[in-house]
Amino acid sequence: MAPRPMRADARRNYERILNTAREAFLEHGPEAPLDDIARKACVGAGTLYRHFPNREALIEAVYRDDIERLSTAARGLLAEHEPGKALELWVREQLAFVLHRRGLAATLKAALDRDSETFALCKTMLNDAAAEVLTRAQEAGAVRGDVKPRDLLLLGHGVGVAAEGNDETADRLLTVMLDGLRPPRA
Repeated sequence: MAPRPMRADARRNYERILNTAREAFLEHGPEAPLDDIARKACVGAGTLYRHFPNREALIEAVYRDDIERLSTAARGLLAEHEPGKALELWVREQLAFVLHRRGLAATLKAALDRDSETFALCKTMLNDAAAEVLTRAQEAGAVRGDVKPRDLLLLGHGVGVAAEGNDETADRLLTVMLDGLRPPRA
């Protein structure tokens, strides 16, 4: 039997806790006090623990939510733009995630068990999103045929790490990367 959907107020509490935890983990790391997170989310500790029975569950939920948003963006961009433009915009979103949440993502990823279901799910979601946006761009002739989905993820991540939070450098490096993805002109 499928679980019942959350009531609207429970869903709002869940989202507030998740967003507050994201900010707390970004500022204080995964050891941010859960009672502080509950207080800042304007919920009681019981509400926090009802949604997230332990710290690990909350860390996993924040990480999974971030990866779901990034992965879902690929499909949304493909629905709104031609495939080459969708790929460029998605890589830019991936880069923004790396640039501005790199510390959080790395911290949360380190706190996750590499054999966990959440870690495997997040890896699959990102790989599937990269494959979808890349395949469509390749089919449209906007991207070289020899590029693999994992290449796209590694290149985007590499640009973010190399730019070290400098948006101007990141934009310049991303432009060079995107130019390199285009098929050679005949």
